[in-house]
Amino acid sequence: MNTEQRFSQLHVQYDEGEEPAKIATKLFKDHSSSVITRHNSPDLPFSASLNPYRGCEHGCAYCYARPTHEWLGFSAGVDFESRIVIKENAPALLRAELANEKYVPENLSLSGVTDPYQPLEKKLEITRGCLAVLAECRHPVVLITKNHLITRDVDHLATLAGFQATAAYISITTLDADLARKMEPRASSPKMRLQAIRTLAEAGIPVGVSIAPIIPGLNDSEIPAIMAAAKEAGAQFAGYTVVRLPFSVKEVFSLWLEEHFPGMKDKVLGRIEETQGRTLSHGDFGKRLKGVGVWSEQVAQLFKVSLKRAGMLHRRPEVTPIHFRRPQLGGQMELGL
Repeated sequence: MNTEQRFSQLHVQYDEGEEPAKIATKLFKDHSSSVITRHNSPDLPFSASLNPYRGCEHGCAYCYARPTHEWLGFSAGVDFESRIVIKENAPALLRAELANEKYVPENLSLSGVTDPYQPLEKKLEITRGCLAVLAECRHPVVLITKNHLITRDVDHLATLAGFQATAAYISITTLDADLARKMEPRASSPKMRLQAIRTLAEAGIPVGVSIAPIIPGLNDSEIPAIMAAAKEAGAQFAGYTVVRLPFSVKEVFSLWLEEHFPGMKDKVLGRIEETQGRTLSHGDFGKRLKGVGVWSEQVAQLFKVSLKRAGMLHRRPEVTPIHFRRPQLGGQMELGL
């Protein structure tokens, strides 16, 4: 479905007969002059991110990033999944930024908004191009994805790991393949995500599991099983967040519940409201990602116990920029670093 987007002065016209039926993915070029984005949110453990794509083909109904598409004149619904804005020159832009004498290396998140390994990446290889630049420069980067495609880039990640410059989270929301297909229709299966953990771990790349988002009544009971399976695959650390539904995400997720779990809709939404301060997305930093109230406290305790039982860490290993070497735009590295 497509939701009504907030910025009504911007609107995308569809070809005749294209909406509201299922539509093919269309690509739009991003002409940004910079590829590193910065923010000051105290909720996030990073201040700079690298986002090769806007929009995400994975189609997760709960995705908090959906409303960002409205700034582009698209809807947070089907548009977010099928109108993908690509930064095809991202590797070149990244190289130029890192080569600037004023640039100070800092930990990057790849990516902070949409998945850098969504299906399009298999063909476009924009993320791989960015990783090649980062590996060449030994620049610290932390990745998060729910796609097995990350294993394709083990070469660059292993290079970075050799300089303590990378770590990766594989997002696993459920071990139930049927639930995963409904909730994250075009992401890798739980089995393949566990295999991705195994592949990265065997290559010496620090890897952990992100159990996110935890949704009341749908996957909260799976925390111990996910943790145990991830540990067995080689995960060293783990994190979690609870679901929040900002702006138009609440409409998308509500309709998704109506389609797949109609008998649970009111209960699930009611519990989310409880955890988000009587709204569907808490307005205060420090509360929206972990939630408030009894259910959130129970989730936190279950996560803590499961983490200890699995023998994993809650924090990932630190990445460092101390080995950074600035690239030269002509293709040669700075000497003596």
